[in-house]
Amino acid sequence: MWTKEFQCGGTESALLDCRSSGSDRNTCSPGKAVGLTCSESDDVRLVGGDSRCAGTLEVKHQGDWRPVGSYYSDWSLKEATIVCRELSCGSAVSVGWREESSSRSVWWIRSDCVQSKSALRDCATPDSSPLILNLTCSDLLLQPNISGSSSVDGVSEAQQQGFHVLRGSTFTISCSIQPQYPGGSFQLNFTSSTSALNYIEPAVNHSAHFLFPAAEPAHQGSYSCVYHVYVFSHNFSSESRLISLTVADLRPFIIRAIVLPLILLLANIGFYFYYKTTRGQRPGRREKAEPDYYNLGVPAAEGGPTEEEGAQGAE
Repeated sequence: MWTKEFQCGGTESALLDCRSSGSDRNTCSPGKAVGLTCSESDDVRLVGGDSRCAGTLEVKHQGDWRPVGSYYSDWSLKEATIVCRELSCGSAVSVGWREESSSRSVWWIRSDCVQSKSALRDCATPDSSPLILNLTCSDLLLQPNISGSSSVDGVSEAQQQGFHVLRGSTFTISCSIQPQYPGGSFQLNFTSSTSALNYIEPAVNHSAHFLFPAAEPAHQGSYSCVYHVYVFSHNFSSESRLISLTVADLRPFIIRAIVLPLILLLANIGFYFYYKTTRGQRPGRREKAEPDYYNLGVPAAEGGPTEEEGAQGAE
């Protein structure tokens, strides 16, 4: 920022022609910075309207600002559009004439000279006329803003370029515009690879909110806001940038998170019972290890009856 405070009266032709404070400042206090709206041309302007893109056409020639005078049928929308584009105001919506009580100094500009794409100041000739040319251009409106928000478990998260929502969750597309004209409406445009839809809501406090109670894959696509307003006896509109919406479906992940541990649990239970069953069918260790004393010819353990003693006992 400039270190000096400029004190301009509005009649200066250059910033350095303005008076300025005697002492330099290292900082600029909040709210003191100057905001400007400029056009591409410094010798053509529209004045007297509610916007820089509507009003009386004035041209600066030979250092003198004068309105443009013309006959009723001399200028059409074609010539007016050339002026609107030069002012970065889109295309012309209407061409009108205001008749004053007496003649005044004007610049006379022929329509054929404008069509030749010459600069307006090169087409201007001094004259006097009571008919003053008024133009209304299409680019009267500021660009509206668009944003999206999704709410999950009571927590809302807004994204500016694009946003993601969970399938089945609530989400909102919000449209707003800086206060410029009262009333109007917002149109929410939706486009996807398979469909195109639009929704309309009145502008309340220069904004509108489009609520979608349950996100579905069909909601995935691009959204834009178009602001419509009726001013100067004409309808005007301005469109926002696009934002994208992606719908995420967590059900496959949830199913996978539940089914896989369940499969592992069942597999472990199956292995456990299989191991337990197969182990129960094996011969006991003692039964398998007991020797056959008779076939080996080894005397029985001490204290046990012999074969002869058993026979005698039987007699």
